[in-house]
Amino acid sequence: MTGYINTIADLEASTYGISNLPAGNALLKQAGAVGGIHTGHDGSPAFSGSGISDVSALYNIVYGQKVWSMLNREVNALSMISKRPYSSSGWRVLQSRPAGGSGNLFTVDTSGTASLGELGSDSPRADLIGGVPENAGLSTAADGLGPIAPTYAQLNMSPKVVAHQFDFSELAMEMAQIDDGIGDIRAQMREDMGKHHAEVQNKMLVMPLEHYGESAAMPNIGNNYTSLNKVITSRSELLAIDGTVIATDTTTASNALGKIYGRERFTAASFLDAEVDFGDVGYAAGDVRSLTLTLLNNMIRNLRLAGGSPKVILTGYDTIQTIADLLQSQERFMDRKEVVPTVNGVRGVKGQEVGFRVATYYDIPLIPVKDMCQTGNGSEKTSDLLFLDTDHLWLSVMKPTQYFEDGIANGNPFGVGTLGNRALYRTIGEVGCSFFRGQGKITNIQ
Repeated sequence: MTGYINTIADLEASTYGISNLPAGNALLKQAGAVGGIHTGHDGSPAFSGSGISDVSALYNIVYGQKVWSMLNREVNALSMISKRPYSSSGWRVLQSRPAGGSGNLFTVDTSGTASLGELGSDSPRADLIGGVPENAGLSTAADGLGPIAPTYAQLNMSPKVVAHQFDFSELAMEMAQIDDGIGDIRAQMREDMGKHHAEVQNKMLVMPLEHYGESAAMPNIGNNYTSLNKVITSRSELLAIDGTVIATDTTTASNALGKIYGRERFTAASFLDAEVDFGDVGYAAGDVRSLTLTLLNNMIRNLRLAGGSPKVILTGYDTIQTIADLLQSQERFMDRKEVVPTVNGVRGVKGQEVGFRVATYYDIPLIPVKDMCQTGNGSEKTSDLLFLDTDHLWLSVMKPTQYFEDGIANGNPFGVGTLGNRALYRTIGEVGCSFFRGQGKITNIQ
């Protein structure tokens, strides 16, 4: 796809056969641009000739694009994450500075030898970090000059296929039009299954972290999109949650809990760690905390200190209400902002009806997600908060949603082997992240 498909708009045009898509994923259904269920892209049969049936009904653009539009409008977790074409299975991230360590702060020391190794160390001597005398030697450590380089790490992922199949009999199609039926059962099924296809993908993105540790009970969870809760975690949280919140505890680094993008996070703290606040103790019963404005403020401060810039906060309706109550008690009130989800992630709009209004905290939109998890052991838990820097967090899309259908209504009962129709929605992609410290999470709250 490289060289031909560089943007999501390019990918949509390639998939749906439509060029010059307007902004906002508008669904085009113009005469001649998109065919119906029995026609190809240009209105003519896809195949013709002796012994060849019209198989254009196997792939339908209209319904596939309609559900793809749902993904970017109606399910908040999925709509707020930016979309990119799946152009590579691997990418590099900065693991450590050329000197000064890999932490948020540039670390220096007051001692150390004037050696080339000292120049690029995690804690170089404070007088050997770049200030050099006139006519300094190019590889003279005493002058503070020598070759240094940052450390990079390579991450990789595999695309995930999300598919939902359904069928309906010939008799059901006929009976639905009589006896006070629903009418066109095919249209109804397409609509309802399309919504389900979108909702499932949204649920995958907020899947509870502990489910990844229950590999014995759920061995196929790795076939889903990687949850944002798994991307936004840390070694300390993994150690705290393993054996405490996980129902089926495996307590080993080899399980799906500690692995991500070809790396594992159990062994030591690393660049893979996000900014996670689950409390000072852990996830045991009684460790749950009350949500405070201080927790929110500390998280935003720490993320910005790390170089992140949170664009959106995902949480549940209950936590948003708690924040509103906290502000009201101090005679402070939430601002509101109009946002619109696009293929490139959430953005603010002014004076347009295409978006929707949400509360903000320090001008960061608070996006409600009905399925947001509640991590912890408290009896009155509230939803976790995810602080997303969507410049470095995205969904790599290999195939936008496509709709396939065949069967007796299409003149091909032998293709499905039943006296009815069988249909399928399918989307291919995976979540990627290039800057973990710019992502944050607050859990274990009530």
